[in-house]
Amino acid sequence: MQLGGRLLEDREPACKAGAQFGARFVVDPMEGQVFDYLPETMLDRVRNIGDFAGMLCIDKWTCNSNGRQAVFWKKARERKFTATFIDQGYCFNAGEWNFPDSPLRGVYAYNAVYKDVRGWKSFEPWLSKIECFDQAALAENAEDIPTEWCGDWNALEALIEALYRRRKKVAGFIEEFRVSSRNPFPGWTTAARAN
Repeated sequence: MQLGGRLLEDREPACKAGAQFGARFVVDPMEGQVFDYLPETMLDRVRNIGDFAGMLCIDKWTCNSNGRQAVFWKKARERKFTATFIDQGYCFNAGEWNFPDSPLRGVYAYNAVYKDVRGWKSFEPWLSKIECFDQAALAENAEDIPTEWCGDWNALEALIEALYRRRKKVAGFIEEFRVSSRNPFPGWTTAARAN
């Protein structure tokens, strides 16, 4: 039998046996609601708005070349939403596994999510944890990646080494975003980071 000029027998199977990725839904649809967008005027109803600063640390470390994506959910009787960060597919510059850093990459569309950022303390504990990340721990996490997902172990090793080297640069990447024309942290009050 032919389909689109190809024999059906020649087609790749839709799914192959082996390790697969599955993500859980953030809240049972019978228990709550999920929104992929909240208007800027409703962001003050997000209970974990400070976590956007933490995610910015991770996105800068991993060079998320896309805008930060989040979904907002709440259970039926709750007034506040919880942000859950989704779609890390563009980290490491998508499938390129390189780091073309830019101040506006990996950031959320609205500055309002960063309204409570007053200085470097707003990025803790995430920033310090990244800066102190152990190379052996990075390698150990990489060992759990199924072989068929990665293919080239040398490339994965190079990625781990690059992440390890970048961990001390994250504050600089955040600083570049801070001083950008976007002015994402209007409440910033501290000039320099204490080491």
